[in-house]
Amino acid sequence: MLTSYFPILVFIIMATGLSLVLLSIPYVLARFDKRYSAKYKQYECGFEAFDNARKQFDVRFYLVSILFVIFDLEVAFLFPWAVSFGNFGVLGYSVMMLFLLVLTIGFIYEWKKGALEWD
Repeated sequence: MLTSYFPILVFIIMATGLSLVLLSIPYVLARFDKRYSAKYKQYECGFEAFDNARKQFDVRFYLVSILFVIFDLEVAFLFPWAVSFGNFGVLGYSVMMLFLLVLTIGFIYEWKKGALEWD
């Protein structure tokens, strides 16, 4: 019975070995050159950081990202629905229209809140 699990054991061993090899290659091949120590600093843009990296983002950033997720999901649901449109009938059509209505209401709400306006 245990012989049937042997391929899984071989797979786990190979995956672990490959992971260790791929993780250790950069440490073996990488060189740290002392002459170019400025290259390895945190900021290479020519000036020192002038603000805290942990400052809060504007809420509009999050609203736009939520809009992206909403419309990305909409497209992910619309393509398979459009391909098999003939198989669903009236019920499938009405459920998708309800889904699109909810998304449209959400879009109008975000539009009225000013999420799409950047000052």
